[in-house]
Amino acid sequence: MTTNLYPVVLTVDGTEASNEAIVDANVSAVNSMFAALLNAEEIAPNALRAYFVDFYLTQALDGGFAQYVFMSPDRAELDSYIRDGLEGMGAAKHLDLFNRTAELFDSLSDDDAQAYLDGDPEEVDVVRSGGVKSMDLLDGEFDDLLDTEDLTTLGAAWLRSQEGLLLLDGEGLALHIAGLVELIPNLAERQAEADEAELADAPEFEIIIRELCEVAGYELEKITMGDPNFEHNGETVLAWHFTTDHGDFIMIEEDEEAYMINPETKAVIAMVEFEDEDEFASA
Repeated sequence: MTTNLYPVVLTVDGTEASNEAIVDANVSAVNSMFAALLNAEEIAPNALRAYFVDFYLTQALDGGFAQYVFMSPDRAELDSYIRDGLEGMGAAKHLDLFNRTAELFDSLSDDDAQAYLDGDPEEVDVVRSGGVKSMDLLDGEFDDLLDTEDLTTLGAAWLRSQEGLLLLDGEGLALHIAGLVELIPNLAERQAEADEAELADAPEFEIIIRELCEVAGYELEKITMGDPNFEHNGETVLAWHFTTDHGDFIMIEEDEEAYMINPETKAVIAMVEFEDEDEFASA
């Protein structure tokens, strides 16, 4: 049931594709599934394991285990995926090294952990302790181990061997994901949560533009650019250009208000009034 419903999906012409192409295709497919609001329980477990092993590999090559820690919002979950993935693809030496590295890092004092995460010892004030130096040695061990236990090669071979593996083109992947999305029982709720999270992380000018579009009854399509030299009422101001389903507009802020303006006619399409530092009201 699980294999049939949630198979590993690769957008390659065949399993004879290169190791890098196989691994990259899995990463791309998983990213597309996450973007479609599928959660971990709705994606093939081994696809996720291979995905996070590649994430670990990429981070470790870029900046050692410190980079992996820095880029991992929930290490407990990611560590589990990576351990299972390393075991599944037969990377026994990497699994042992990962366990030793994670255990040592988690045993460091706060100062030592920060010194290690800060990187170059010449750029930090804290003298690197024995534990931090040991972390550096383990990072070096990781690099050396890749010569005999290449994670891309092992990961690709493991993905090729998956039961029920689907090889699709881009359109086929989109249709496959659409079918999975149709099975989501609370899709509207997930979409609302995703929209809320996206808005919470949005810069202030984007929030204002979205509010202006809502007041105007237009749908925002894209914020294209900020122009710091826009002439408005005889002054040079910062104007944000954006596109809607009704054409192109600009947003200009003043002390207490922001305006949505037609850049050709200069007509004000919508206005919002700031209530305080963090809030504004439509008008």
